[in-house]
Amino acid sequence: MAKVVVVFYSGYGHTQRLAQSVAEGAGAELLAIDAEGNLPEGGWETLGAADAIIMGSPTYMGSVSWQFKKFADASSKPWYVQAWKDKLMAGFTASSNVNGDKLSTLHYLFTLAMQHGGIWVGTGLNYNNSKASKREDINYLASSAGVMAQTPSDAPAAEMNVGDLETARRFGQRVAEVAARLRG
Repeated sequence: MAKVVVVFYSGYGHTQRLAQSVAEGAGAELLAIDAEGNLPEGGWETLGAADAIIMGSPTYMGSVSWQFKKFADASSKPWYVQAWKDKLMAGFTASSNVNGDKLSTLHYLFTLAMQHGGIWVGTGLNYNNSKASKREDINYLASSAGVMAQTPSDAPAAEMNVGDLETARRFGQRVAEVAARLRG
């Protein structure tokens, strides 16, 4: 079985709930970046031992949070020795707006993965874009690059859209399956 780690920052709990759904699907370990942008003790070693790293950040002002950016900048140490080269990598994000420039955040995560020599895994999910589609459908926000979730700014994480959470769970499952095939 492949070792999958979900590394994420969550400011208000929405990205954490999304990370939990991704981890559930992947059978992954959660690794939270704290409010100061740091990993817990042993976090870098956990990432180094992973076969796949799934990264998550809320979308703030069209990009990752500063806490995630601090983590990304600190990842220059493993980058320098190509420690994450050929690991599977993937990403997810959440914001309060339907668009909210979430694709910019996913592109940031993708670029970070490419700089590390990672192999990116997208959602592999079709869109629900017909007149019969409902907001609770899988991949309703129509992202191929990674998972996108949307929750109104005045709604707590407990009120996140069930379709977004199921999209995240299926995404985690896909990453774990691809990692297991490659490890095989």
